[in-house]
Amino acid sequence: MIINLINTVLLLIMPFLFVGTIKKTKAFFAGRKGASIFQPFYDFLRLLKKETVYPDVTTWVYKFAPVIIFSSVIFASLFVPMSCGMSIVNVPFAFVIFSYVLGFGKFFSLISALDTGSSFEGMGASREACFSTMVEPAFFILFASVIALVQINSFESLKHLVFNSGVYGYLIIILASIALFIMLLIEGCRVPVDDPATHLELTMIHEVMILDNSGFDLALITWASAIKMFLFASLITSLILPSGLPLWLNILLFILCIFSIAITVGIVESSMARFRMTHVFEFVFVMSILSLLILTLSTYRIYGGV
Repeated sequence: MIINLINTVLLLIMPFLFVGTIKKTKAFFAGRKGASIFQPFYDFLRLLKKETVYPDVTTWVYKFAPVIIFSSVIFASLFVPMSCGMSIVNVPFAFVIFSYVLGFGKFFSLISALDTGSSFEGMGASREACFSTMVEPAFFILFASVIALVQINSFESLKHLVFNSGVYGYLIIILASIALFIMLLIEGCRVPVDDPATHLELTMIHEVMILDNSGFDLALITWASAIKMFLFASLITSLILPSGLPLWLNILLFILCIFSIAITVGIVESSMARFRMTHVFEFVFVMSILSLLILTLSTYRIYGGV
């Protein structure tokens, strides 16, 4: 009960700090002081006070989509391990539910963008859908390999990976962490896949899909996007942190790892330019390659490896 309460508090607070840390890191590398790491939370409150405007051509899909997007992310977060490597709801094959629930929310974000009738938003929706078709198979391969290796069919298999995988454990953890970090950049629409700070419609993906959203709807979409990045960071942390630590130490290390991942995202965005659209697909395929390597190592370990 206490761990579930702590995880709930972390889920509500940490996404804002995660995004704020990324912006603070980018400001540091740009030679600026930058806004406070709490600024995303202030922006969220500011959006809640603004009026929501709906285009005349839109239907009920556009009006309900932000709530469905946010609800899907919140529901998916219940299955993700956070502090102590434990999730709020632990069920078998939670990674399947997690993926499909997020996919359900993404589906509504796509049709919501199409509902506006804007060619730019339709272009962004097309790109988002294309990336998802390549990312999700790699995600399933990665976690199916880990589950087969550890013989625990839930997200909690991550914290047992080292103890059940012999000499391959650390290599699999490194490869899986890199693959999930790439997925974080893709799903979070960060550099080098997308640039959330740009306003050039021809090069935007996620931001162009929400150009017509405002007020309360935009606040929900922004919060959902931050939570999604936090969830993938939590999965990476579950891979890295060992099990059996005291509660206070586990929570402290979990928070430090989350901030470290946010700083890493900020460093990547500060040191790299956004890829050309033709090269983005090559970057996405790197995650697929890493997942196949994990599958190969897991298979070798299961069938006679050392």
